[in-house]
Amino acid sequence: MAAVSRKDKVLRPVHANAGTAAAYRRKLQKLVDEMNDSVVFWLKSSYRNNEPIIAQDDVLPSTALRAAVKRLADRWQRKFNEAAPALADWFATDVTARSDSALRSILRQAGISVRFKMTPAARDIMQATINQQVSLIKSIPSRYFTQIEGIVMRSVQNGRDLGQLTTDLQDQFGITKRRAAFIARDQNNKATASMNRARQDEIGVTEAIWVHSGGGKHPRPTHLKAGREKTRYDIKEGWLDPALGRHIFPGEEPNCRCVSKSIIPGF
Repeated sequence: MAAVSRKDKVLRPVHANAGTAAAYRRKLQKLVDEMNDSVVFWLKSSYRNNEPIIAQDDVLPSTALRAAVKRLADRWQRKFNEAAPALADWFATDVTARSDSALRSILRQAGISVRFKMTPAARDIMQATINQQVSLIKSIPSRYFTQIEGIVMRSVQNGRDLGQLTTDLQDQFGITKRRAAFIARDQNNKATASMNRARQDEIGVTEAIWVHSGGGKHPRPTHLKAGREKTRYDIKEGWLDPALGRHIFPGEEPNCRCVSKSIIPGF
């Protein structure tokens, strides 16, 4: 790519809104909290009895426990499935509104006035974002209960040790909450970058400069170098990441917080 000319106008980057990520994280973690509280309450109640409260007739305690965990999993999977569409729609709508607002402000400061409409490209990105969030939200209880069943069965094998069970449940709760936080942060970066790319194309921007986020404890060396060298790339093609051997866009890789500066040529 050619160097940026003095006549080119380089805009400030659009960053993912921290408020959107925080609100999304709270909403996801509230669901996780409620699910975990339900599981912990039920398991502790059953373990405090000499015999599991769910055991009936000649059913083995381990078999009864597995069946009970399955019922809890089905119940919470339904709850997450029901909550997913509305939560995903809220997230996609909020990201679009905040991303558009930030870009409008940046353009206005550059002397450009624009009104964004819901174009087919923007609508397609919104729908893709919604679909992705629905899938991720539904995956939370699925992953959680896969681990919970294993924890319960190991506890039965070890003599139904309530202390160890409590510790293992708390550990899994932490893992699930951290995953919810990662989903909120990572998807906010991805959705913002995707919508911004559509808007760049809409206003006639064809090239951008890669900007490294400067965040994270373990930055990707190639991303860091691209940002340091102010690498210019085609917004339709993306930047060729030598570490991956393929073209990517800012925010596309897991936990990538990189952004881009739009280039308006001959401004």
